[in-house]
This record gives sequence, C-alpha cells and structure tokens, in this order.
Amino acid sequence: MKMGSTKVFSLLILTMMITTTIAQSTCGTHTLSNNQQYASCSDLPQLNSFLYWTYDSTAGTANIAFRVTGVNPTSNWIAWALNPTGSGMTGAQALVAYRNSSSSIHAYTSSVVDTRTTLAQSSLSFRVDNISANSGTNEMTIFATIRPPRTTVNHVWQVGPLSSGAPAQHPQNSANTRSVGSINFLAGQATSSGGAVVQRLGRKNAHGVLNAISWGILMPLGAIIARYVKAFPSADPAWFYLHVSCQIVAYILGVAGWGTGLQLGSDSPGIVYTLHRNIGIALFCLATLQVFALLLRPNKDHKYRLYWKVYHHGIGYAVIILSIINIYQGLDNVLQPERKWKRIYSGIIIALGAIAVVLEAVTWTIVLKKKKNEQAKHGHHANGTNGFSNSYAQPAL
Repeated sequence: MKMGSTKVFSLLILTMMITTTIAQSTCGTHTLSNNQQYASCSDLPQLNSFLYWTYDSTAGTANIAFRVTGVNPTSNWIAWALNPTGSGMTGAQALVAYRNSSSSIHAYTSSVVDTRTTLAQSSLSFRVDNISANSGTNEMTIFATIRPPRTTVNHVWQVGPLSSGAPAQHPQNSANTRSVGSINFLAGQATSSGGAVVQRLGRKNAHGVLNAISWGILMPLGAIIARYVKAFPSADPAWFYLHVSCQIVAYILGVAGWGTGLQLGSDSPGIVYTLHRNIGIALFCLATLQVFALLLRPNKDHKYRLYWKVYHHGIGYAVIILSIINIYQGLDNVLQPERKWKRIYSGIIIALGAIAVVLEAVTWTIVLKKKKNEQAKHGHHANGTNGFSNSYAQPAL
C-alpha cells in the first residue's frame, strides 16, 4: 500500500514538472497561431516575451512575430519597437496591439517622441507592411513585415495597462525598465542590454537630483541669505559665512551634476537636448565666474567695490534664473519623471519666493526704522532752543 502511494505521488510530481515545462515553453517549441515558420527566434529576458523573425537579405525585409504570455488581452497592450537613434523608449518606432472597445484586436504603428507617450497612431521612419495581431488565452501576438533601418539595431518591448480603452503608462518596475536590447537580423541573434539601461537611468536621476539641489535650491537660498539675513545686525558676520558656504556647496554639487550630464551625452550618441545642454554650459561658466568673485572681493571702502557688487549681483541673479529654467527643461524633456516631482520642485521654488517676499518687507521695515531712529538721534542732540542739533545750526560765517 505504501509502495503504491509512493508511486502515485512520484507520478504526480513528474506530471507537475512536465506541465510546468510545457507552460514555460521557449520560442523554439511553440507553434504560432499563423502556423508560419521563422528562421530565428529569441526568448526575450523580460516580460514573458518572445521574438520570431525571418530576414530576407536580398529584399532587406524581415517577417517578425512578437508574442507575450501572461497578459490579459482585455486589459493590456503590448508593443515591440526598433530604436534607430538610441537605446531606450525615446525615439523608438513601435508596433502596438490591444483589444479595443469593439473587442477586436487593433494593431498599428506609433512613433515614440518621449517617455510620456500615449502610443498614438503614426507612421514610422521605416516601412511596415501587413501588420496584424491576435490573442489567445493570456497571450497576445503581433505580426508584421518590416524593413529595418540596419541589420543590427536596438529594440525595445513593453507591456502596459489599458485605461478607458486606450494604452496607459506602463509600470516602472525592473522588468519594464530592463526590456531593451539589440537584435542582429542577419545573424539571427538578439541580446539584452537591460543592465546598461538601468545604469544609465540611475545616472540620469543622479544628474537631475544634483542639479536640482545645487543650482535650483542652494543657489537661490544663498542669495536670500546674502540679501536679507545681513539686514539683521546680530547676524553679522554669520550671514556672510552662511552665504559663502551655501554657494560653495552648490557649486561643487553643480559641477558633479554637470559632469554627469557630459557623461550621459557621450553615452547617448544621436540624442541631443540642445537647449538644455547650452543652458548648462552657460550656467557652468557663469557659476565659475562667481567663484572668482569670492577671490576678487575688494574691501568695503575700495574704489572698485561698486563695480564688483554689480558684477557679483548681476551674475548671481543670472545663474539663479537660468538654473530654474534649465531644471524645468530637464524635467520636461530629459528625465520626464512622474508629475509629482515637478510639482514638488515647483512647491520649493514657490516657498523660497514667498520667503523672499516676506523678508523683503521685513528688511525694508528694519531699514526705515533705522533711518527714523537716526533722524531722532540727531534731534536729541539739540541746542536747547529749537530742537535741532548743532550740526543743523546755521553755518558760521
């Protein structure tokens, strides 16, 4: 009886193993619904995805099939894309499919301009023919004939949810961010570069954080300290050391962020954010001039002190204005994070502006009060007859 139970248990385990193996079948063991045979296939490393293709070197075309398992055709969209100019989503030329409100599979092309794409239908930079798609139990497949721009090119694939019957933003988990690689149509090989993309994304985030803290927060804060805190007599000379410390730390962090941006630029050939880059270069040059302002600072009674103040204040305010503009440029066109981060930075800038307005009113009150006290002080040194001090008496003949 025990032997029989053991055999039954072993048979169940073996059956489960065979079932699991079948369920996790690779591209080479699966027959597609169109029954077409493809010369090459690849088990893509993320998102339960598989790519099949046959490349015709004479015509320069490839018949492809992109299959995703573990998705719900009624609530998910899938996409596969080539990126002729980069290695990520921006610039990708995509084939997209999802089940629309009429319960039919809609397959079309979409050129991805930035990471906030809604995958709107548009033409691609290369030719696509015979695009179609179908769905089965927990899987979807896109079919097409394409003319790739090169035999070796970067590719991207994604899975995301539907919202109100249209593609919505895909999740930002590791599987989605690593779903990138390179495909060699001629050699029949596809490789993954997800790790490199994650590293590049980390550098982009570091670039954004460093620049937002340095140019976008510490620089304005240092200016507020210099303009307003020194109006309080008890804050002298502490305000000066706070101002200098704040600006030096901002400059060091800003240079680190600037260097990270240069590295990102060299790692992303073909992707150029011209305005953001040019403002960044101008900021670095102006901020370096500000550092020299500390070394060139003349004494208060020096005849060139006025010119130095014009130079120092003018460059300082230019750096602050350009910094804020460039941070918004980076948020909108480079990083393109969740909207909450832009709102958070906007809230910080608004708060600093509100503090500046309040301190402006307070310091003017202090200045006017000081002036009034000085006038009253002169009045107390009167000659005893008319309430005016000797200094205001009639001049001697």
